[in-house]
Amino acid sequence: MSVIFDRRSIRRYKDLPVSEKDLEGMLRAGMYAPSAGNERPWQFVVIRDREKLMKITEFHPFTQMLKEAPVAIVPCADMRDLKYDGDFWVQDMAACVENILLEGTARELGTCWCGVYPKENYVRELSALLGLPDYMVPFSVIAVGHPNESREVRERFNRSRVHFEKWSL
Repeated sequence: MSVIFDRRSIRRYKDLPVSEKDLEGMLRAGMYAPSAGNERPWQFVVIRDREKLMKITEFHPFTQMLKEAPVAIVPCADMRDLKYDGDFWVQDMAACVENILLEGTARELGTCWCGVYPKENYVRELSALLGLPDYMVPFSVIAVGHPNESREVRERFNRSRVHFEKWSL
């Protein structure tokens, strides 16, 4: 539970590389996320290229931390052969991203989840930058690095948001 409670969005990073072992552990955690019908629609693009990271900050205003982050993970949804109608893949991808963030915290790395889908311009620009085929949808950008800031951990549990059996005020 401490990993869940300690996870924070980190936007400042030290000038240190992220090891292959740590990256693989985070990707492995992502691939262990639950998915509808065990579909596992995820594919990943790992970006270390400084020029590509900077280009993302030009079209996605909420990714400015990539100017310092040594690496980004871009989870993408493979839209080929989805088993179910609807957007269950969105839930699958969100679970995948959360697993990556939690594993990063467990490895004492900082992460920041930057949404891409469903913003059409972010999807289009990122797809072009990464050369994604039409059937791949970039879901998010996850900045990863050694934190150069600490974020306060505050209590978030709020009993007034819990309702039993029916809605209550």
